[in-house]
Amino acid sequence: MRKERLIVPVIAVVAVVWMVAQLLSSVLFERSMRQALEDLKARGEWRVQRTESDPGWLSSHGKIILSPLLGRPWRLEVSYRARHGVLNTDIEGTLMPRLDTALQRAVGDVSVPSAPRWQGRYHTLSGHTELRLALAPLVIEQDGRYLEVRGARVRLEGVFGDWRLRGLLNELVLKDRDARLVLGPSVLESRYTYTQGAYHFNQHDHLRVESVSLTHPELNLTVTPLELRSDMVLDEQELRIASELVVGDAILTDQAPQAPILRGRIAAELSRIDADAVRDVIVQLRQEAARGSVEMPVEEGLLARLEPNLLQTLKESPRLDIHAIDMKSPLLGIDIDANGALFFDPRRLEELSLIDALREPTSSRWRSRLEGDITWHNAPPVAALWLGLPLSTHSLTFDLIQGKWRVNGRPLPDF
Repeated sequence: MRKERLIVPVIAVVAVVWMVAQLLSSVLFERSMRQALEDLKARGEWRVQRTESDPGWLSSHGKIILSPLLGRPWRLEVSYRARHGVLNTDIEGTLMPRLDTALQRAVGDVSVPSAPRWQGRYHTLSGHTELRLALAPLVIEQDGRYLEVRGARVRLEGVFGDWRLRGLLNELVLKDRDARLVLGPSVLESRYTYTQGAYHFNQHDHLRVESVSLTHPELNLTVTPLELRSDMVLDEQELRIASELVVGDAILTDQAPQAPILRGRIAAELSRIDADAVRDVIVQLRQEAARGSVEMPVEEGLLARLEPNLLQTLKESPRLDIHAIDMKSPLLGIDIDANGALFFDPRRLEELSLIDALREPTSSRWRSRLEGDITWHNAPPVAALWLGLPLSTHSLTFDLIQGKWRVNGRPLPDF
């Protein structure tokens, strides 16, 4: 009898514990969602708007609109529905791209079988989130040109401060009348680590394209494979970007299928971009995003408003180190082994303008700030002949002095 009397209190305690756990799961999911949206806003690249939100104990649903701060207006509508459990929350939803009228006319008709669906899971105790997206084939057509994406898969996972992305693209085909470009399969792996508000961050990206094939009436070219690695670091003093491009065998399939016309790698690093000025630009971009609307993410004149802070990023004399240009042409019998460094003169930044950078006389002012040198070691005699130097020249030093190139102390010939 006494045991029977204990059943009701035990059931009541279990029910209360379950209800508390469910409530805690819902609260933690909602907090994680808010934090993720704030992290997305942190670098000022996106405008993020949560237009619908209906949190609940057992389930939640809502809609988020993402639009890029820069470029032509378009937006991505992300709907979600979450089913809360004690230990995990399962999430699913759809993605729907929207274009403004002008961009719709420029892009043309988009044929998509259905709205792409995505799934994910949020782990209540660890805060770890996993999101998966499978993209069905789609085609974009306009005036005899078309872009075809033959399926893709994306996986995003991580916790606050550390996110990883892996994307697989089966094949991408771009056709413009008689020309046809085919890329893929391709794999993108990316990791982004950061502190609160993106005060410090580190982003590593690795893109590998197994094959690039260009078919044109005048040129048929195949490159297998093509790789790009990039590391971006923002620390207390500077922003650094290190990149490496690896080109596999580039073959002219019609003219010379036996030997590659080019293969090799280029490695370079851009440094001494002032960190405080970069953070000022990020803060200003976030403010611009907050003032924008869904239809027009930013107001006109954005570059003019950003210009003072953007110019300040150059005040520590940015440096481009070319660690290696290691390229070979078995077909032509030419090897390139070069390295060097280029610098920017930051004095009198007020004389420069980003708005008119491509127009004279402003473009000449920009070029005059560039200094540095690049050395081609063991250059072949034919290179010296092209440059009007003695055939016995084995090393070519290209000096950049106030925006003007010289080679081995002589003005660079006009070609």
